[in-house]
Formats: sequence, C-alpha cells, structure tokens
Amino acid sequence: MSKTKFYVVWKGRQPGIYSNWADCQSQVFGFEKAIFKGFATKAEAEAAFKQNPWHILNNSTNNKTANGKTASIIANSLSVDAACSGNPGVMEYRGVHVGTREQWFLVKFPLGTNNIGEFLAIVHGLAELKKKKLNLPVYTDSATALAWVKKKKCGTKLPEDTSTASLFEVIRRAEKWLRENQYSQPLLKWDTKKWGEIPADFGRK
Repeated sequence: MSKTKFYVVWKGRQPGIYSNWADCQSQVFGFEKAIFKGFATKAEAEAAFKQNPWHILNNSTNNKTANGKTASIIANSLSVDAACSGNPGVMEYRGVHVGTREQWFLVKFPLGTNNIGEFLAIVHGLAELKKKKLNLPVYTDSATALAWVKKKKCGTKLPEDTSTASLFEVIRRAEKWLRENQYSQPLLKWDTKKWGEIPADFGRK
C-alpha cells in the first residue's frame, strides 16, 4: 500500500497541497501538462510546494548507472505492467503513476499470458490518458509489448477458444483502438537494471 498521504499540485486547476488522491486527481486529470507529486508527510509537501517543481522531481527520480552517469526517470508519467499465474494462467495488468505511486487502473482475466497483459496495459494506458487529456509518457518493461503496439497487432500464439473468447474480444478492441486513434504520449522502455522494478510491478517475482 502506498505511504503517500499528501499531494502537491504545482500546475493544475488550483495549485496547492491536497490531503487525498481524489482531491489531487480532480485538479490534474484533463489539465494539460499538469505537475504534481505525492509525499508521505505534510511537512515534506509544504517544503516541496515552495520550491521549483522540476528541482524536486529531478532529484527524486535520478539514479546512478553503473558508469556513474545519471539516468532520469520522468516522475509525471504512467507505468504499466502485467502479471500471470502460469503462462497461460490467471492474468492481470495495471497502471501506476510513477511520481505518486497511485494505482490508476487494474484489470483481471481468468486466462491469458504475460505478453498479452503487457500489450493491453499499454493500450489501456494510452486510451485512459487520451480520454483524460493528459500528455504523459507511458513506461513499460516489455520490449515485446512495445513491438506489438508499434505493429498495432497482438502477436500472441494463445489459442482462441471458449476459455479465451472474452479476452480475444478485448484484444480486438485494443487493436481497433490503435488503428483508429493517434496519440502523442511517448512510449518508453523502463530500464529495470538501472532503476529497479517498474512502479506498476506486482511484486511477485
């Protein structure tokens, strides 16, 4: 569970400090280029609100690589990931905001594969951001899913039968969305070796 209790909105409908995610969300969702971040204590939030937001975001999201160079993570972004109990097996995917660690969506299927979940998570994230008019980058740790999204086609070899019929309906809707929609949100590969597990990771490894 997230330890975030206070949220600073530097750029939104009404900048300020908010004590719950719902109030913060109402200030930033649909607001172009909103800037916000979550904090564990009110004191941290008050101190951060007085500073340049990019100083806070950059300092909190930079990690040192093996060669000593700084690799930056974009805090105001959406991360997506999937988990599968068996492959195929019970599958779920979710989207988590990188800066606040708030879960934005969670979807489960009785049968699927990890790659399908990663693919659907990216498309779900893009659709969610477009609906809310948020131009945020989307991070994924799946090179396979990125390739499928680029081709606008889910390349799974999972058989389509009665047990997977509902899943394939969702896959076809996702493919249709990619064909019919343009998006400006950057799709970025999460560097697990440098940064650790992606924020949307289910923590079951």
